[in-house]
Amino acid sequence: MSQPLTADDRATHGVVFRPVRGGNTFEETVERLLCAIKLGFIAQGETLPPERDLAAQLGISRVTLREAIRALQQAGYVEPRRGRYGGTFVTYSPAEPSEGEVRRIAESMGAELSDALAFRRVIEPGAAALTAERALAAKDRQFLQARLEDVRSADATTYRLMDSRFHLAIAEMSGSPSLYASVAETRLRLNDLLNAIPLMERNIEHSHEQHNDILLAILRGDARTARSVMEDHVAGTAALLRGFLG
Repeated sequence: MSQPLTADDRATHGVVFRPVRGGNTFEETVERLLCAIKLGFIAQGETLPPERDLAAQLGISRVTLREAIRALQQAGYVEPRRGRYGGTFVTYSPAEPSEGEVRRIAESMGAELSDALAFRRVIEPGAAALTAERALAAKDRQFLQARLEDVRSADATTYRLMDSRFHLAIAEMSGSPSLYASVAETRLRLNDLLNAIPLMERNIEHSHEQHNDILLAILRGDARTARSVMEDHVAGTAALLRGFLG
């Protein structure tokens, strides 16, 4: 059964489950739910928010929400259960990291991979710079520091999840819901591929150093350094992918 949401969780859920807009209501609802699931805001074994609350957050009918949940159930992401402790449980878990899985996913993405990596090179450094330019409240600074500590204390099974949450936290603190949505969408497009990258100790150590430098730059209001270090960090991930792909 899911644990009660913390204040930070509720704030993040409010961004992830922002109201659906546009004419493709069903498709956008599926995208919102997939974002929450694949980026780990609702982990395997946890439940989606209650149907009534979730439909209200998304600004959609419960009929549309049920259709989206049914589609995710058919795809193997969730499993509705009845009873006192029922709900819509997340069943999705990332594939085991392996070089072969990296190649398989990259091939399935085709030209979308280059597009997503190129967009990430622009959007994430921009989010870091914008967040550094803001006068962050004490609770926001603590939120970012907590997300960094989550990454540093993560084990092999949770590292990629905590890494995503840290990057998304930076975008969230930019104060731009549109920017956050763009970063989340890009992370979602690359999520399966990033999860498939085998964890290497030296790479993780280097990522920790860069994460720390990014956050320090943000906290001291140094937008130029925050952007520069994030650019190097994102470029390093792209280079690692190229190494696996040959």
